[in-house]
Amino acid sequence: MRKIYLFIVLLFVGGTNLLAQQDAMFTKYMFNSLTFNPAYAGSKDHLAMNLIHRTQWWGIEGAPQTQSLIIHTPMPNERVGVGLSLVNDEIGPTNSIRANLSYAYRIPMGKGKLSIGLQGGVMHWRADFNKLSLEQGVGDEAFDEMTPSRLLPNFGAGIYYYTPKFYVGFASPQLIEYDLRDNQINTNIWARQQRHYYFSAGAAFPLKGDALIFKPSILVKNVGLLSSFSKDVALQNFGAPTEFDIDLSLMFQQALWVGVSFRSAIEGIVGDQSSFDSADVWAAYYLANGLRIGVAYDYTLTKLQSVAGGSFEIMLGYEFDYKTKQVVTPRYF
Repeated sequence: MRKIYLFIVLLFVGGTNLLAQQDAMFTKYMFNSLTFNPAYAGSKDHLAMNLIHRTQWWGIEGAPQTQSLIIHTPMPNERVGVGLSLVNDEIGPTNSIRANLSYAYRIPMGKGKLSIGLQGGVMHWRADFNKLSLEQGVGDEAFDEMTPSRLLPNFGAGIYYYTPKFYVGFASPQLIEYDLRDNQINTNIWARQQRHYYFSAGAAFPLKGDALIFKPSILVKNVGLLSSFSKDVALQNFGAPTEFDIDLSLMFQQALWVGVSFRSAIEGIVGDQSSFDSADVWAAYYLANGLRIGVAYDYTLTKLQSVAGGSFEIMLGYEFDYKTKQVVTPRYF
């Protein structure tokens, strides 16, 4: 169990040959878009909020535990939207708390709106490596700073085009990259906060009017897209497999929303080794008063399945103008 614990930590902080995506993942990403794209702020055309708790790889000591809260609304000037996103992400002995304020300016374009978003905020990253049991030969010099803590300001940007039945977006929520190591330590083990890129798209296809809607969507996440342009040669090969989530869902009577999804990496699809991550099922229900509840379960497709009980999420949301869903051209996103 300790070896798995340390392995997860190394995945998070990054290493010379072992790299992974660092931002928290969510199976119900379609309810949490503001965490990765500030241009989403105000797109509901009314005040909306969403709270998600995620437990990943249940049963493994030190596995990720994540909570997120988003709140966003349009302003009296209908072209402006603002939002707040908070994410608490804990993995092993490390913890990061992110808080961001988002501003979006929305321009009518065709049947929809083009939203251009900016966000600014701060991340507090800390670790307590005293919780680890390090084996000889691991490279203890990298852990000379046993309780590091960093306060890291950042900003992000994104674009988001949406109509009542279609959306597409691209964003990078943290544009500044930070070295998390103690620069006085002479080691080739890296701990670096990397820049992430997100591409999202989705559509809604009425099958029986508004009584039954088919809603496919995709989210693609990339790290190291532009690393080859880094002035530091040591950072030019930094990155991680390009991960994607494909989701297929049905919405019944604008109230019950059920879906299945699949998570993997593009490199694992075209390469020799599979990197299939999980197969997921989820459901959400809109109550008549605007309250939304939801659950999700990820069945792990990696070797971790032998020691982990999968991952799960629970969600609570609220739409402060739920009756707008009942107009002639309802919003599906």
